[in-house]
Order: sequence, then structure tokens, then C-alpha cells
Amino acid sequence: MPLPNDEKIVALAEKLIKQFDTMFGLHPGFRPAHAKGKLLTGAFTPTEEAAGISRAPHFQRATTPVTVRFSNSTGIPVIPDNDANANPRGMAIRFHLGERAHTDIIGHSADGFPTRTGDEFLEFLQAAAASQGATQSPTPIETFLAAHPKALAFVQMPKPTPASFATEAYFGVTAMRFIGQTGLGRFGRYRIEPEAKVETLDAAATAKLGENFLFDELTTRIGLGAIKFRVTAQLADDGDVVDDATIHWPETRRVVELGRISLTAPVAEDAEEQRTIIFDPIPRVDGIEPSADPLLELRAAVYLISGRRRRSAAQATTA
Repeated sequence: MPLPNDEKIVALAEKLIKQFDTMFGLHPGFRPAHAKGKLLTGAFTPTEEAAGISRAPHFQRATTPVTVRFSNSTGIPVIPDNDANANPRGMAIRFHLGERAHTDIIGHSADGFPTRTGDEFLEFLQAAAASQGATQSPTPIETFLAAHPKALAFVQMPKPTPASFATEAYFGVTAMRFIGQTGLGRFGRYRIEPEAKVETLDAAATAKLGENFLFDELTTRIGLGAIKFRVTAQLADDGDVVDDATIHWPETRRVVELGRISLTAPVAEDAEEQRTIIFDPIPRVDGIEPSADPLLELRAAVYLISGRRRRSAAQATTA
């Protein structure tokens, strides 16, 4: 996973990481965002329809091993699960295709993103940080949201706390281009849907639960049996905007089921594996190409730079 060649993207990624550090504190060995998480392992089984949508290897094979990380928002490793700021939740999936070969899906429980570009996202974070403790209106974040209606819509979007990581739906932020055996391509966005029905909690019910209730429940649930999800993709029609994460496609667009994930065990060396694994929003596999969404290269740079920093911190503690 290389850094982008564009120095501006790398510089912006470093600014975003620094902004996360400013907002959440510096926690060596942890991610600057979605710091609190847990890894599980299992397998992905594709549908017959998936093979026609994409020639990617995990859609052609009978099964593919996967590692999945569930996480809370913010860069605070000890954020309580019942804190509203821990929403939206995250689900990252690694498909192990062979020796040093893999492709990933990164999803959030909020369907969308507040800004189209990384520069706007940095402005959004800076405005939010500058508004902490502000006593005069309009605050910096109010000014930003007034000028960015898509960001306002994202902020106002309901983000309830899930009853379980296993009863939450997750959404890919950016579109991908799925390429079939004939070379025909279709753009789509991932959706990860629980086999159990989606179940969320209101604020009163959430407040009564413990600070680690989601991760404790996940440990208990995986001990009782497999946790299952459907991997689907909403396909764009001709003319749909495919390079802007703030734009939703109509719900009338076709949704295809690509396969099922069955998670069967926790990762044994969880803390070490979390420090080591670096998920990649760019697919980097034949049969799936990134769209021209400007967030993709930036997010890949953020994940790689922060991942290298995380690994370095781990090495320093064991040296």
C-alpha cells in the first residue's frame, strides 16, 4: 500500500491526523479516529450473482477468509460505548486473497459523509473544535454548516446507538467500479446488512448501559455462535454522480447481494493485530476499481500514515 504521489494529498492527510490529535489527544499505538475496536475472524461466501458483477477473486472462489474490525467513533481509545459521540460506528472488512494479497471494505453506520473534499473536511473538523466552549453565536461550526448544506444534513442525520455491533447496518462512503468478466463496469456503493434485524437504542435506554456494553456483548455473542452479515451493493444508473460522497442515489436503484460473511471467532492477539493491520479504502484488486472520488486517495494516505505511526509506537514499547 503506497503513499499517493501527490504531495498535496500527503500534506493534507498529515494535517487531518494532527487535527484528530488536537481534538482527541495523542494516544500512541491507537488510531487517530475509530480508536476503540475489536477484531473477529471468519469467512466470506459469494453469491452466484457476484461473479457476474465483478471478476474479483473473492467473488469467484467458494470462500475467502476475512478479518473484521468493529469500532467506535473518535480517537479516544476508552470512549464509553454509551456516549453519543461514539456514533457512527465502524466496520472494516479484510478479504485475505493470498500471501500479502488482500482487499478491504470500510463502512460506517451513517450512510453518507459531511463533505465532498478533504479540504472541506479539515475545515469542518477545525470549525467543530473551535466551537467547543464557544459562548457567542454564530459559532464557527454554525457558520460552516450554514455555508455547507450537505454537511448540515449529515450532522442532523439520526445516528442512534446500536443494540449490538451485530444488529447494525454499515455503508461504504465512496463508490467503486465493479468490472465483470467481459470488461463491463458498473459503479456501486457497498452496504453491509446484518442477518439479524437492525436494532438500535434510544438515548434513555443507552444511558442505562455500561461503558463497554457493545464490546462485552460482542464477546458474548461470538461465543454463542456465528455473527452473520450480507454484503450488498447499490448500483448506480447512467448519469448518477459517482465521485461525490455527499450525494445519495435514489433508493429505487438496484441492490445486489454479493455474498455473506460469517464471523466465528475473536482474533487471539487482538491488541497487537489492531496495531498492525492497516485497512485500505482503495480496493487494489483486479475486478474492482476506485471511482474518481477525491476522498479515496486522501483516506488511503491518512490510514497508511497513521498505521505506520501506530506500528512504530508498538515497536518502541517492545524495544
